[in-house]
Amino acid sequence: MDAREPAQAAVGFAFDTARVRGVRLRAVHSWRFPSCAAELRFGVPEEDRATWEDHEVQLLADALRPWREKHSDVHVLEDVLLLPPARALSRRSASAGLVVVGRSSEREPGPTLWALLTEALCPVAVVPT
Repeated sequence: MDAREPAQAAVGFAFDTARVRGVRLRAVHSWRFPSCAAELRFGVPEEDRATWEDHEVQLLADALRPWREKHSDVHVLEDVLLLPPARALSRRSASAGLVVVGRSSEREPGPTLWALLTEALCPVAVVPT
């Protein structure tokens, strides 16, 4: 889930599917260091990394809040990973019954979606947004 621009149709599909199946929903949000991190001469200090990660965790919680209120019967596990999106999703697919992703119907599938489709270890639902 891109917490900055959630694909509403895909998030709704994921919540509805989890509710119908009676299973927990894992919301995976991947992130990367801000561009200013590349300018740090001695790597990223742990304090900065923790601050940036806390911000990403809050973004995901904020994006999920309306969905949690609407689907209070769905248990949601929030998962924030410092990985590229396809790698984060394919890694979590090993313990999933289904991965749900959104895709704009106005353009061709991008490299993230192609990578996920080839690497996922479970079925992938691609929901038009």
